[in-house]
Amino acid sequence: MNYKRMPIEIESPEQMGYENVKYNLTESSVSDTVFGNIQLSISDLKLCYGNHIGKPELRKLIAAESPLLSENQVLITAGAASALFIVATTLLEKEDNMIVITPNYATNIETPKAIGCEISFVQLKFENNFSIVVEEIKLLIKKNTKLISITNPHNPTGIVIPKETIMQLAVLAEENNCYLLVDETYRDLNFNDKYAIAASLHQRIISVASVSKAYGLPGIRIGWLITQNENLFETFLAAKEQIFVCNSVLDEEIAYQYLSKKEIYFDEIKKHISRNKASLLEWMANEKRMEMVHPAGGVVCFPRIINGEQRNVKRFYELLNITYQTFVGPGHWFEMPDYYMRIGFGWSNNEELKQGLQNISRCLDETSEYQ
Repeated sequence: MNYKRMPIEIESPEQMGYENVKYNLTESSVSDTVFGNIQLSISDLKLCYGNHIGKPELRKLIAAESPLLSENQVLITAGAASALFIVATTLLEKEDNMIVITPNYATNIETPKAIGCEISFVQLKFENNFSIVVEEIKLLIKKNTKLISITNPHNPTGIVIPKETIMQLAVLAEENNCYLLVDETYRDLNFNDKYAIAASLHQRIISVASVSKAYGLPGIRIGWLITQNENLFETFLAAKEQIFVCNSVLDEEIAYQYLSKKEIYFDEIKKHISRNKASLLEWMANEKRMEMVHPAGGVVCFPRIINGEQRNVKRFYELLNITYQTFVGPGHWFEMPDYYMRIGFGWSNNEELKQGLQNISRCLDETSEYQ
């Protein structure tokens, strides 16, 4: 495996130091949850090796989201990142091919790169509202294609992929003896109707999610993957046992107790996101030098500077980061030009978000439209 550090991690606020970031619009999750604000009872918890599949009650709670799933189809992992790693290293060899939509969350691309397999990219286009065109994916299928990888709601654009499209991709995967990976860590942050866990829709779909993005619990490192395929599940479990045997029982217990009462906590989260999204859309409506496909889910969006290729983008980011202590996710985090930027609108409080957005406008004022 040829590991390389990802720009999105090297340049992350936690690596730079949060004290150096005044207006943090890089985050792809809701505000971090404070431990003391959760009603927990853990004094009797035995700090033993946990169930290798994961705490049964936690798995049952996750599976209960769909009448078509059981807890025996849910594997608890150390965050969604390890779930993605398990899927990639289980299904892909160096001689294999995978298809991935881009832009995308870096781990969905970098782990297959480290494996050394062939990657076929499907470029989502701003002009097409970042929509997936199934025919484009179909044309890329090869005899050695083992995996099709998508995120829904999509990171970094915030678009929601229609159920019809997901089913078409699942059928395509079945016809070609491969699998469809759906990274759906933002599923609970859909702004419209709640939709089904993707893995409940088809035997060829693998779902990955976590408590990090929607619930502000990235510090406990709890995620999961779901598949209806028993043999594949056993292989995923074998991979988990060889990497980290089981999860932290403390992390699993916190996740279980939180999710048992998630509607109590989630009500305030939804209000916060709604308030922040309204501020984002108001700013975008008035900022005529930027354009955006409006997010339908999650807490990120991926606007771009109009005629950005003609602007001094390097100077723009220097001003934004150094002078205004404001940070966004520049396009190169997602192998896109830097006149694109991911803006996270779920982590900051409303005043910080509005000030950060105004700082972007100020930097546009202060940088030339031409290089």
